[in-house]
Amino acid sequence: MAEAFAAVQPMLDEYADIENQLADPAVHADGGRARTLGRRFAELGRVVAAHRAWKSAQDDLEAATELAELDPEMAAEIPALEGAVEEATEHLRRILIPRDPDDARDVILEIKSGEGGEESALFAGDLLKMYLKFAEAKGWKAEVLEAVHTDMGGYKDVSVAVKARGSVEPEDGVWAQLKYEGGVHRVQRVPATESQGRIHTSAAGVLVYPEVEEVSEVEIDMNEVRVDVYRSSGPGGQSVNTTDSAVRLTHLPTGIVVSCQNEKSQLQNKESALRILRARLLAAQKEAAEAEAQDMRKSQIRTVDRSERIRTYNFPENRIADHRTGYKSYNLDQVLAGDLQPVIQSAIDADEAARLSAAE
Repeated sequence: MAEAFAAVQPMLDEYADIENQLADPAVHADGGRARTLGRRFAELGRVVAAHRAWKSAQDDLEAATELAELDPEMAAEIPALEGAVEEATEHLRRILIPRDPDDARDVILEIKSGEGGEESALFAGDLLKMYLKFAEAKGWKAEVLEAVHTDMGGYKDVSVAVKARGSVEPEDGVWAQLKYEGGVHRVQRVPATESQGRIHTSAAGVLVYPEVEEVSEVEIDMNEVRVDVYRSSGPGGQSVNTTDSAVRLTHLPTGIVVSCQNEKSQLQNKESALRILRARLLAAQKEAAEAEAQDMRKSQIRTVDRSERIRTYNFPENRIADHRTGYKSYNLDQVLAGDLQPVIQSAIDADEAARLSAAE
């Protein structure tokens, strides 16, 4: 049986090596290197713990089998110990299935209004509140990088950086949880703008990108970026329409455009725009590199059309339904209040089942 998991040994060796590196104060002087090592250490820690549990169960069974020849009472323990070995073996097998290497990363999440006009923009605001409350419940930090408001308080477009506090296990990472939110979200309800009580259907789009941790991960030649500055518009304080603080970045090779005007400082807006641009470029690079293997973003719907949806939010029935996993519940009010974990868990479970099937 030991030979079955012989491939674990290199991981155990790597774990011990990283443990020694992290004990060196000099490593922590380089924040980027320390974060990279810490993330890998946490990822390997799951394998190490599962392997130790499996090895311990194996040793207990072997010892009991030897003693059973002399002690009949010990023989009675063997079925339970065999069950423990089987359970530990299955757990280790699951742990060894390759994870998304970005699971421990933080994310940049964008919400865009789509079909439905003002009602879609209001729904985009509801989604923003849902994600902010979910982030708060998870103990994450959420920072609005850019927001384009509508007259009725909705959002045409809003970008949020969501970060974990401290190092986390890969399965608890922000990307590991929120990557399934990318796609079109459809809402059915009576809009605030509807005077006759008719139910309308509209949609908002959500895009999720793993955030770039180190600038060196994504090379941006600023000679290939057109920088436009202009006066901000809409809510935003005294600086609105009085200073050229808003920034628009156009990455000429890819055509990606990012605009930011939330901050009063042109420098701060430029930095926020660069964060979003780096995340989009990283996602584009991964998508191009993994297009043949149905990469992480291939399932994210890029158009904001209400016919291409991943989830429906039905207000009259207080129902939420995920069309990829079959999840359905009648607690939409609680989900919008931040109780999103069961919905996300259905996607995690479906993804894990698919990975297990592919590994067999």
